[in-house]
Amino acid sequence: MGEQKGSSRGTGPIESLRDEFRGHLDVFYSRLKLAAPYDSVEKALGVLTTTLKALPPEELHDLATDQTRRWGHFRQAFVESGLNMKHRGIITGLARSGTALDLPSEFNYLLDLYRTSS
Repeated sequence: MGEQKGSSRGTGPIESLRDEFRGHLDVFYSRLKLAAPYDSVEKALGVLTTTLKALPPEELHDLATDQTRRWGHFRQAFVESGLNMKHRGIITGLARSGTALDLPSEFNYLLDLYRTSS
């Protein structure tokens, strides 16, 4: 009863990338001191999963070592899920203010969405 055989979470490349993205979203919102819009976070994870499942296995495997492409997929899921529209005014103000946001540089993939006028 204490054994969880049904869950393969975190074992394959798709689950690993989902978990990584979820962790990045947790860091993003917590460091900005904002409540994560959980429905949109779940939608973003779904978008990412669908995208990853459509990739050939070798490309999926390559994402593990290619941070730029991996963050490109994370950014795409962030936008397609509508997360870029949640807390938009607050995050835009923070991103454009020049204030240190206490986020690692790779988060610029997301913050740049708020720094441009589009």
